[in-house]
Amino acid sequence: MKLAYNVCPLADARDPLLPAARGPLLPAARTEPRPSGSGRKLLQLGAKTSTRWWIAAVLCGVLPLQAAARTALEDARDRQDGAALDRSIAELRAASANGQPQALYQLATAYSYAAEVAIEVKDKAKAETLAESGIDAIKTALRTRENSSEYHRLLGELCGQVIPANPIAGALKYGSCARDEINKALELDSKNALAYVSRGVGNYYLPPALGGSLEAAIKDFDQAIALNPQLDEAYLWKGIALRKNKQLAAARNALETAWKLNPNRIWIKQQLDKTPAN
Repeated sequence: MKLAYNVCPLADARDPLLPAARGPLLPAARTEPRPSGSGRKLLQLGAKTSTRWWIAAVLCGVLPLQAAARTALEDARDRQDGAALDRSIAELRAASANGQPQALYQLATAYSYAAEVAIEVKDKAKAETLAESGIDAIKTALRTRENSSEYHRLLGELCGQVIPANPIAGALKYGSCARDEINKALELDSKNALAYVSRGVGNYYLPPALGGSLEAAIKDFDQAIALNPQLDEAYLWKGIALRKNKQLAAARNALETAWKLNPNRIWIKQQLDKTPAN
């Protein structure tokens, strides 16, 4: 079925995009207060809600963009469920066909998560293709959201994801994009903790000749943690960087913290298991 978003589906409870129960948008068992205007409080409402339901909620303004991004998509990423992410990408491609920037952001997020999983399971060719597709989507969204720190962050992250998938050609083609877009994101919002994580990952993967270093990466992850002590992604990457820097005890400590914050993410546990205590 082709998805259309010319009219907010919440205006009509009979709209097929709403849950099968056709009840209130937020089911009673999962209701949480709507986040404040900043939209930074992320909802954890489970993986069973369909991607189309979240698309409808975002486009109608019921949920903020980042809240929806941390539901079914993030759960699939945490479980390394590439098949589920592929299905979400197909739905989101249809939903973003009319060029709405929020839908394109969701699509780019799905591509980014799928690229992460492909890298984690060592499918570099797929990771490169997914990241480049995500780049196209978020670039289109940025045409009307050029002042969005988060959109620039996501573009920088996607450019950076090509590098581990194709280290030499990827660094030459996308290294400057990764660096410049993250810096733009931080220029627009110096408290964007995820932007520091993305910059840190870039510094981790970029060769020294292009400005990367473990020391710079660890500093970025520490800044992200200072801004958001509950950000498991920052502890995860700090642990990976510390391990590569031969600081094993500190690496395990960071990874254990990440695991406590997000025990559902398989890759955190995998990284913890491969990190010796000393």
